[in-house]
Amino acid sequence: MANTFYNRSIRKLTVAFGNLFDNITLVRYNPDLTESERFIIPITYANKELYVQRLEADYDLDKKVQITLPRFSYEMTGFTYDPSRKQNTNIRNFSQTTTGTVGQYNPVPYNFDFNLYLYVRNIEDASQVIEHVLSYFTPDYTVKINMIPEMGIIKEVPIVLNSTNQDIKYEGGRDSDTRMIIWTLNFTVKGFIFGPVSQTNVITHSITNVYNMITDSDQILFTMNPAGNGTYLRDEVVYQGYSLATATATAKVVVWKYNNLTLKNIKGHFVSTMPIIGTQTHSNYSFTSYNMVTQRLAKIDITPSVSTMNASNWTANTFITETANTLGANY
Repeated sequence: MANTFYNRSIRKLTVAFGNLFDNITLVRYNPDLTESERFIIPITYANKELYVQRLEADYDLDKKVQITLPRFSYEMTGFTYDPSRKQNTNIRNFSQTTTGTVGQYNPVPYNFDFNLYLYVRNIEDASQVIEHVLSYFTPDYTVKINMIPEMGIIKEVPIVLNSTNQDIKYEGGRDSDTRMIIWTLNFTVKGFIFGPVSQTNVITHSITNVYNMITDSDQILFTMNPAGNGTYLRDEVVYQGYSLATATATAKVVVWKYNNLTLKNIKGHFVSTMPIIGTQTHSNYSFTSYNMVTQRLAKIDITPSVSTMNASNWTANTFITETANTLGANY
């Protein structure tokens, strides 16, 4: 954690949230419903208490250009980890830049809590603005944010409206018409925190081996004790126990070669202290060890076809080599 990096993830989420409300127009009407005036409501990043103090210092709102209403302010109140959106943090994304190939691991999901405050002088202004805002949230609204430009990572970030609350503040006497209406809207921004972007190398040579899948019915190779007798036959049924009818384990012979016995269709558990007996040849050997039999079915060799390859644009030569069946004709 000694390396310094700053992706501005929190700043970008904060700016994106504020930009949603930075161009809202309020229209005021005459008694005959003709338009009287219209203007864009300003918005600032600040907490509610700051604006309340400024408004209460001029509750008649007659000072020159101290603060005007209506007005928006917003603030981030906290954030929490969101395990429901967790991704595999071992997966790394790559991108080609002018300086080479860069990589970055998957981000960590966090829910960011924001409060949006609307300050107005009268209820009609508040109703118009709140109706405008609520119509876009059902209850979420998704925005695209260019989180990591050098990686080309653009995230669709849902912004969820959680609650709304109205607070009416009066100043002066009971008969005074000076008041301030404050609407508080609480949102959750489902964002991400990104780690460092680091230089990385491109894999230029890949070899993949494909083996047969091992299951309970596949083959096992037994290394037999030479102190036995007989020659097992292919497809011969073998067993351990006093007889085939009372056997503790049975199987079918695949290959018998150089004191190595390969069996398939194994049922029960063969033990090294008892002989494996053939039902046809009456061959009789115990075993010293065993291993699951695997066979490489194919080899896939991939190399780039040009020396100027990069992480986003390349072609490759692919060579596939198939392996002959060496486990017996009945495999």
